[in-house]
Amino acid sequence: MILGLARSWSLAGYTVAALLVLPLFALILQALQPDEAIFSHLLATVLPTYIRNSLLLILGVSLGALLLAIPCAWLTARCEFVGRRYLQWALLLPLAMPGYIVAYVYTDLLDYAGPVQRSLRSIFGWSSPQDYFFSDIRTLGGAICMLSLVLFPYIYLLARTAFMEQSLSLAHASRIMGCSPWQSFWRLSLPMARPALAVGVALVAMETAADFATVSYFAVPTLTTAVYDTWLGYGNLAAAAKLSAIILLVVFSLIGFERFARRKQQLFQKQSRIQATDLYPLTTVQTAVALSFCGTLLFVAFVLPFSILLSYAISYFEQSWDGRFWQLSINSLSLALITSLICCLIALLLMFVRRSSPRPSDALPSRLASTGYALPGTVLAIGVLVPLTMLDFAINDLADVFGIKGPGLILTGSVVALIFAFCVRFVAIAIGSVENSYKRISPSLDMVSLTMGQSPRQLLWRVHFPLLAKGLFAGALLVFIEGMKELPAALLLRPIGFENLATYVFQFVSDEKLEHGALAAIVIVLVGLVPLIYLNRSLEQHS
Repeated sequence: MILGLARSWSLAGYTVAALLVLPLFALILQALQPDEAIFSHLLATVLPTYIRNSLLLILGVSLGALLLAIPCAWLTARCEFVGRRYLQWALLLPLAMPGYIVAYVYTDLLDYAGPVQRSLRSIFGWSSPQDYFFSDIRTLGGAICMLSLVLFPYIYLLARTAFMEQSLSLAHASRIMGCSPWQSFWRLSLPMARPALAVGVALVAMETAADFATVSYFAVPTLTTAVYDTWLGYGNLAAAAKLSAIILLVVFSLIGFERFARRKQQLFQKQSRIQATDLYPLTTVQTAVALSFCGTLLFVAFVLPFSILLSYAISYFEQSWDGRFWQLSINSLSLALITSLICCLIALLLMFVRRSSPRPSDALPSRLASTGYALPGTVLAIGVLVPLTMLDFAINDLADVFGIKGPGLILTGSVVALIFAFCVRFVAIAIGSVENSYKRISPSLDMVSLTMGQSPRQLLWRVHFPLLAKGLFAGALLVFIEGMKELPAALLLRPIGFENLATYVFQFVSDEKLEHGALAAIVIVLVGLVPLIYLNRSLEQHS
């Protein structure tokens, strides 16, 4: 009886995973369709530039985020100085800022008509751009800087955790052998943290490849903007799918290269809790340098952009606080809430199958379902649109066969397409959260429950679910935040007349009028701070 139920659960897991992987296969099939020679034209003209800019952007942001994150992670994890306990969680705050909002704020500050250049001209008596040199922020380099500022917390969080969990006996041994804190960091801690750094860089690379709004606002031609322009400008879905396939090739190649590079690396260490006596005390000069670096980074990446947004929101509060704002908020909240609930249910099903089934093949559904996180929003939109459009036409054709009026585009013309796309993209987050919670549940509990005659369904509901509740809530919260911020998929798949906070803000950013959308941007940022509070509590438990 239990074996039969296990097979039915496995079948359900494979069915759900197949649905989540369907957009990827649909994208590949669409890329094989004829495209009226548009792709050949792009290949002969601008495609090399798109590819070069995309690779430079990914590599630049990955390197920039590493250079920003590693010093902060080491200082807050292994050094003792004034303000460390506040900085360790405050440095996560930039993660709540969408990149395109930070890009607009700094463009407004640093452009020729902005306050910085106006002040310089007033102070030095300059009258024209020919009188002085000031770097243009709307360039590939500017996009790299902006994305590095908002994405470095991915690496910072993982690196800091890795530094804190490293064996104290090794650190003590390095001190006994006469290594300075710098030598201990360079020779011991940094190599041991490489797996965590590699995961963080992979996350940053995927987020960078998925970015559309920042590079679009800066007019930097990348593969992501090329997909958007080819789809909507040329009206050719097949050519856009071919460009999307190139993006996927780049993303999966980076992930594969990272795993190949450390395929033979093995790391065994006894984890131990860091105590205050185990931290390196910094001198007054070193403390000043540490506070200057971390404080400046926090100010540039979060405090200044948020302060400017807040001033905009206060100044334009009356224009923004209306019925439309409430409707936009409801749209965003309901869309993100539904997505988070569905993702958690899917994660619970797939991870239960993976844990309870004795067959190694039943671990495959959760792995397949997690591949959607690597799909950028513009790429995902094409993958979702193709099968749902086919299903819409099939439903209408079936209605015609029975002489019934067709329901129209009930999938692609509604929020169903958006919810499906969000689930494909973010279910990996929920799976990761549930997987971490499952690792804390002893397998002996499963054996005892089955011995007492509990069915798999009762085992899941009575034993696993109460123990997984905290992990499920954390996963739902993270998916909710990502759903609130997701822009490219919402721009391409939203029904006619449907707007949420992200598309509303981007519309004003594109029109150089962020002031009018600042209140909506503030809401997105404040909602994004909620999971950071939970991360802060987790960090405090390790301090």
